[in-house]
Amino acid sequence: MSYETVKPHHRNPANPLPFDVPMLLIVASLLVIGLLMVYSSSWDASMIIDKPATYVFTRQVMWVALGIAVAFVLSLFDYHKYEKLLVWIMMGILALLMAVLVQSEVRFNSKRSLLNGSIQPAEFAKFAIVIYLAFWLNNHRDDLHELSNGLIPLAIIIGSVATLIILQPDISAAGTIMILGVLMFFLAGGSWKQLILIMFTFAIFAVIAFSISSTAQLRMQQYISGLQNPVEGSYHVRRTFEAIIKGGVFGVGLGKADTKFTGLPLPHTDSIFAVLTEETGLIGALVVIILYALLIWRGLTIAKKAPDRLGSLIAFGLTAWIVLEAFINISVIVGLFPFAGNALPFISAGGSSMVASMAAIGITMNVARQGVTHEAKERSQTSATVDLRGRDWRRGVPGANRFGDFTK
Repeated sequence: MSYETVKPHHRNPANPLPFDVPMLLIVASLLVIGLLMVYSSSWDASMIIDKPATYVFTRQVMWVALGIAVAFVLSLFDYHKYEKLLVWIMMGILALLMAVLVQSEVRFNSKRSLLNGSIQPAEFAKFAIVIYLAFWLNNHRDDLHELSNGLIPLAIIIGSVATLIILQPDISAAGTIMILGVLMFFLAGGSWKQLILIMFTFAIFAVIAFSISSTAQLRMQQYISGLQNPVEGSYHVRRTFEAIIKGGVFGVGLGKADTKFTGLPLPHTDSIFAVLTEETGLIGALVVIILYALLIWRGLTIAKKAPDRLGSLIAFGLTAWIVLEAFINISVIVGLFPFAGNALPFISAGGSSMVASMAAIGITMNVARQGVTHEAKERSQTSATVDLRGRDWRRGVPGANRFGDFTK
């Protein structure tokens, strides 16, 4: 008599943990590198504000610890449940962005922070807009081709946040939000015609923002001058070039860079990649770039294995945001982009960037966790062994394809 028996599910020994181990190792590596570089580059900044030499480093350790705690908690929280909180989250972000403009706390010719520079709402706005867009695009996937229910509301959502950020002014942060909106719209199923229309609209918006921002105009002039002759570029970029040239291939050694003490602007925040390159050389810089490339690879892998379309959009959107921030920061340091105030995720000193980036990793880990659980359920439902009077050699029944796509 023939019979079927279903194998009990056993966790795959090749992946015994319910979260993405490569992602964890990549982020841990970036955090360690970041702490080393903040320790090396922040002595002068600490003493300028009449604090002990390790003051900035100690605060960074605190922010890293807080970020790890936030990431751990969010990795356990079902990402589907954010839908109930979306309106409150966005209202809070808009309130913080307006508070920045009302309070008018000017630092480095911009109004970007609250509480003496402790909070930068634009960093949390980038994080929140990715989550909001993921849910919105997932819920409106059947209306994306329509102007009234698709493109126009999407433009209003992105435009309202970007406008408040431009008024600070923070052109790079607003541009980051627009780029993320375009990427996520395309991955959600938008057509090429719609994508071109959105990009054209954002281009007009960018031109208007550029025309009313004297800061953006000055930076563009300096950028063009620097392209024509590096000696005539902005002081900031000239000093970063100096640091990179001094570093050479293998660097001058950890803690031995001198550009950070002789006028390199913001060596522990915006310019930390220049300090890293001076101390570890092109080899160290390449290692960091490879780590960010691996990060987006893991984000794409998690997105493809996500249990649903929403998880795919969230995982890709959050990792794309982090890597885009890194790409802009590094491009500015090597003179490929006009100067922007983007932090180098996980490496630059700063609480807002660290906590927001680690929160993004926590949510991405939850998507990975649910992807593993979903895959395990599929295997348990489809894997079976058949024994026909002992003559069937436990042939497995093939399961569903684990690699979905972003439009499922």
